[in-house]
Amino acid sequence: MAGTMTTTDDGGGASPTGARRGRPTLRSVLIWTAVAAVGAVCWTVLALARGESVSALWILFAALASYAIAYRFYARFITTRVLRADDRRATPAERLDNGVDFDVTDRRVLFGHHFAAIAGAGPLVGPVLAAQMGYLPGTIWIVVGVIFAGAVQDLTVLFFSMRRNGKSLGQMVREEIGVIGGIAALIAVFAIMIIILAVLALIVVNALAESPWGVFSIALTIPIALFMGFYLRVLRPGRVLEATGIGVALLLLAIIGGGWIQDTGLGDALTLSKEWLVLALVIYGFVASVLPVWMLLTPRDYLSTFMKVGVIVLLAVGLVLARPVLQADAVTGFAREGTGPVFAGSLFPFVFITIACGALSGFHALISSGTTPKMVAKESQVRLIGYGGMLMESFVAISALIAAVVIDQGLYFAMNSPAGATGGTVESAATFVQGLGFSTSAQDLAAFSAAVQEPSLISRTGGAPTLAVGISQIFHDAFGGGLQAFWYHFAIMFEALFILTAVDAGTRVGRFMLQDTIGNVWKKFGDLSWRPGNIIASAVVVGLWGSVLYIGVTDPLGGVNQLFPLFGIANQLLAAIALTLVTVLLVKHGRVRYAWVTAVPLVWDLVVTMTASYQKVFSDNPAIGYFAQRQKYADARAAGELLAPAKDQAQMDQVVFNSTLNGILQAFFALLVLVVAVHAVVVVARAIRAGGLPTTEEPAVESRLVEPSGLFPTAEEKRAMADRDRLVGAGAGRSEAEKK
Repeated sequence: MAGTMTTTDDGGGASPTGARRGRPTLRSVLIWTAVAAVGAVCWTVLALARGESVSALWILFAALASYAIAYRFYARFITTRVLRADDRRATPAERLDNGVDFDVTDRRVLFGHHFAAIAGAGPLVGPVLAAQMGYLPGTIWIVVGVIFAGAVQDLTVLFFSMRRNGKSLGQMVREEIGVIGGIAALIAVFAIMIIILAVLALIVVNALAESPWGVFSIALTIPIALFMGFYLRVLRPGRVLEATGIGVALLLLAIIGGGWIQDTGLGDALTLSKEWLVLALVIYGFVASVLPVWMLLTPRDYLSTFMKVGVIVLLAVGLVLARPVLQADAVTGFAREGTGPVFAGSLFPFVFITIACGALSGFHALISSGTTPKMVAKESQVRLIGYGGMLMESFVAISALIAAVVIDQGLYFAMNSPAGATGGTVESAATFVQGLGFSTSAQDLAAFSAAVQEPSLISRTGGAPTLAVGISQIFHDAFGGGLQAFWYHFAIMFEALFILTAVDAGTRVGRFMLQDTIGNVWKKFGDLSWRPGNIIASAVVVGLWGSVLYIGVTDPLGGVNQLFPLFGIANQLLAAIALTLVTVLLVKHGRVRYAWVTAVPLVWDLVVTMTASYQKVFSDNPAIGYFAQRQKYADARAAGELLAPAKDQAQMDQVVFNSTLNGILQAFFALLVLVVAVHAVVVVARAIRAGGLPTTEEPAVESRLVEPSGLFPTAEEKRAMADRDRLVGAGAGRSEAEKK
């Protein structure tokens, strides 16, 4: 395989990112020592506290301190020593700029786009569902997992894809690991991506169904984003902060306007069923995939990031002001017994696949090898965008976990247990949760519903309503004003906006993947600038995930209940493929001494996902195993019986079909990942014996751009940009990307 080799790392000296490493100052040492001490104290309290009241602030500050240390030290180590990012090299965005997919983008805008694209349903829903295990397992996995696994994956995949002209994950596996492993990866990555997009869209549908407020606000983000795109491209090029101010103001008006119109005739027209929302999402996904990236996708994601980050920061402020006490145990009996009503299965492995996004998510590897690497201005910016973006998503997951464990736990289980268990009424639900050991009464459950102006909160499964209740309670306690109902509906809309941005970016990535794959046999189709190929590939992708979405919307057992376990395991299997690829590349580039950075999380991920896959396929417990569930309903169907929640024999048949399909897909995905892993071992062994192997990395081309590497320019970077300005006549002749 033809290609170039990166210089073998010698283990010494500064990397050529433009930043020189000097001795740490006393002030710096004191600051980071204090941060480490805060983190250590918080983790100690969380680990040892039993039987007494524990403030949610211990979780908040344990996470923040850990994130700060990880970004400052571990992310820098990976970027400079392991990957050796080089700002002297031109990125694909600079070399191949075509204004459609390759587009040099301001790091702040790109951070917003990347974060919006990766932050979907997972960090909101997964931690809420996993809260049935207690607050400690989820907290540990979210924080430790993101530092050593999730953020590492995002950073390394982004870097290696950028060095290969933004190639997709599956295509890189095919070129770097081999044809057989590559074909297995291409099939697995594409199929898993379809499942992931369908589940992300399903959460949006469930949140927006019969909600004119949410539909109105979400719909208006599209024309607002189009306006921002043209504003930055045509009207006022490079005026990022100016466009941001206008966009955020319009977004706030859209949110407020949603509350105004919900009781009007327009509100009635926007009260859409789940089936109509499926059609609307399919149309939107297609349009977002074929339009130039600067026109809709990037400004919309950047705009939504302000709301996403703003709400999460506001939630952190609310936690500090309200200082809520954790209502859940550190580790519950359900974690030990594996008989939880929210989902069945023991702590290992199911807490690790239920909490996917926020700790480790394979979907992120699709974004990191899709839209983002085609827009990075300088190589050193991968630290901010890849590692930093994932830390931000992990903070979202921690916030969601806190919101789930500070509310009344009787209410938590009444909301997240299926209707077959709760009975669907406040009286039967109260009896159910009292049987679990909680004292929550029917009057309490009715009062909780009245507080947020909802007819009922019983069996509102899927995680999103629980998170909305937690957010509304925290904001109500922190800021007062009797606005708990407003905060609840605001949070529901916020969650829908949060998730939808992952759907549009994911669809575009799916288009890239399909074009890359077919491009192996039909070269013209692989040309991303060929409009007919873009349209055909986009239509195929939205058609596939739209079909799975419709199955989930009409599923008798509930789409989330059926699809989320498959989503969680498949997502982590996708991460295993990504971590396998970057581990192979480190070895092929002659950096065996650093391969542990990606190999350790890879081994852990394989152990977790293969264990979970085995249980979901072969378990004889119908609450866990897909085929056991299929057999239970098939036997009842043959006997002419009806099993809840199926209401007729047709729905019984649908449960049988869906369970069978899920079991087959689960086994198929696991097998494909094992094929990739086995072939990767062979390549690694060859590379170690040879001291490295050729790769498909693009040859270095000198960059002409001068850009900061982080969110804020350093003094040295400011001097470099000033020197560049003087050389070109105070900005004359600079590209618009440089002016940003």
